[in-house]
Amino acid sequence: GEDLVMGNRALLGWVLENLIKNAAAACAWKDVDSTISVTCDNNPDDAGMVTILVSDDGIGIPYSNQGRIFKAGFTTRKGGWGLGLSLARRIVEEYHSGSIRLLSSVPDKGSVFAVKLPLCRSNEC
Repeated sequence: GEDLVMGNRALLGWVLENLIKNAAAACAWKDVDSTISVTCDNNPDDAGMVTILVSDDGIGIPYSNQGRIFKAGFTTRKGGWGLGLSLARRIVEEYHSGSIRLLSSVPDKGSVFAVKLPLCRSNEC
């Protein structure tokens, strides 16, 4: 059968949109074709959860910044508010009992973000 996540479609859609927009901005700095992918991983070792991976082959996040990207006000974008990832974390963790994290990022190689969300049990869907 199909696995469903119980959540707010608009809020989760915004989280994914934000991650994809960030990935697009990271790729825009490179002068070669880039790839952004969104995949779902249903790991049997992590029963009851689904992981959505958003990956890109953009400029990556400098190691010195990787610990700060989810803090409100942190941005590397001119004119940016630095609220995207902090709000995304709040939506995923506080409203959906999930987690969001930077799985990996290597300068000039790209980044992978993981959004982990609980699947709803059949009596909840």
